[in-house]
Amino acid sequence: MIRIYLIILLGVIVYFGFRSFLKASPSVLAKYSRTALIWLIGVVFVFLAATGKLNGIFALVGLAIAFILRAIPLLLNYAPSIQKLWQHYSGAQQSSSQRQNEASAKGKMSVEEAYEVLGLKPGASEEEIIAAHRKLMQKIHPDRGGSDYLAAKINLAKKILLNK
Repeated sequence: MIRIYLIILLGVIVYFGFRSFLKASPSVLAKYSRTALIWLIGVVFVFLAATGKLNGIFALVGLAIAFILRAIPLLLNYAPSIQKLWQHYSGAQQSSSQRQNEASAKGKMSVEEAYEVLGLKPGASEEEIIAAHRKLMQKIHPDRGGSDYLAAKINLAKKILLNK
């Protein structure tokens, strides 16, 4: 009789747990998953210790450590090749346009880029530069919901063109 009550209790716990699992946010699920994994590892460890099968786990850990220690010199021998492959596939080699964009982000802007940012043709007069700057800043200013980054770019373009 008590087994039936335990099975019913387990069913109720599983039901409410599953309902809360479906309603939870991903961050909460990640937190609960980590906690559940730690508990599961602990329970398995205690079970293996209680049944006397923990020696097999320690043997596997020792085998893994020995394998890793023997593999390290081999990996170090091929380290330059592995590093080149890593750089190739991780995108460490940047195209010239990416490098140019990085230079622009650091405050280095060419005169051609400055004309392009302000929407002017090369050789524009000082009045045209100021008018284009004012027009763009009215649209892009951070106080009006615009971007700080774009406002800085526009200001830098004006500064570069007026201080030739």
